[in-house]
Amino acid sequence: MLDPVTVRALLSRMNGARILVLGDLIADEFLLGEVERISREAPVLILRHCATNLMPGGAANAAANITALRGKAEMLGIVGKDPTGRQLLTFLEGIRVTTRCVVLDPTRPTTTKTRISASSSQLVAQQIVRVDRLVRDDIAPEIEDSLIAAIEARLPGAEALLISDYRNGLLTPRLREVALQLGLAQRKLLVVDTQGDLQSYRGAAVFTPNQPEAEAAVGFPITDAASLKRAGLQLLECLEAEAILITRGANGIALFERDREMQEIPAFNRSEVFDVTGAGDTVAGTLTLALAAGATYCEAAVLANLAASQVVRRFGTSTVNGAELVAAVEQLSRSTATE
Repeated sequence: MLDPVTVRALLSRMNGARILVLGDLIADEFLLGEVERISREAPVLILRHCATNLMPGGAANAAANITALRGKAEMLGIVGKDPTGRQLLTFLEGIRVTTRCVVLDPTRPTTTKTRISASSSQLVAQQIVRVDRLVRDDIAPEIEDSLIAAIEARLPGAEALLISDYRNGLLTPRLREVALQLGLAQRKLLVVDTQGDLQSYRGAAVFTPNQPEAEAAVGFPITDAASLKRAGLQLLECLEAEAILITRGANGIALFERDREMQEIPAFNRSEVFDVTGAGDTVAGTLTLALAAGATYCEAAVLANLAASQVVRRFGTSTVNGAELVAAVEQLSRSTATE
């Protein structure tokens, strides 16, 4: 567990660290309504609309978490040439995420995930359905060219490259290959958070799969400490990675490093979980920024786990700032001291 002094020192070093974020920008739309009655037309709820909010999701959320911790994030990706895309870019620019290298693609909509939630005077909001608007086709070659040129121009000035792959057609084989080659050639920290084939990013330094993704990659279920250790060590070897973080929800994070024993970092918040939307992006963004600032893998993993424990307390996609992390560590330190 990190102490408040160490966390403050890490946060100070994280201030201004430059991270290039390559990945799928997603607009997370949250539509909240209050339950009025059951419809006579069909056995469904009728909601009275209360609010609609749009927040950055996917790679955009990872970038938002980086700037919330006072890092410098530059976004590479695509949005549609539509109102949602413009709104998402305006939001990102308002929180100091650089978007000059985001390409407008008129052939597809901005990827949007609309979560419809219902509430009443007696109950907190509960998500009842999600509607996704997206195209998974690979991006056009000319957009690949634009993004490759952007990586070549912007990567030399960054401490790290975070790749956030939601399998929405952005990370084509060619774009993946070029990004990895450039990152390795320039000796940049490469962190990969992908819902796709982990093997396609072999050679990156750090991977952050969740447990189902890790199980899919190794081909067997993780049911106990022995199978967890076996999976982590297998991933380290086959991906030629320096570290693997398997995120396990209420079971915390399992960290694997070369020539070190597995470290299990417990979940710091199990009881006040309201919404897990975007928690994986928070882990990826916080982890990358901490590593870029010189944190050890264990320090970065603990900090990322702590950040995720804060955002799941809130409804919708969220971020955490340094003051909140320090306060959370101080509270945990007091709790530990009284046990």
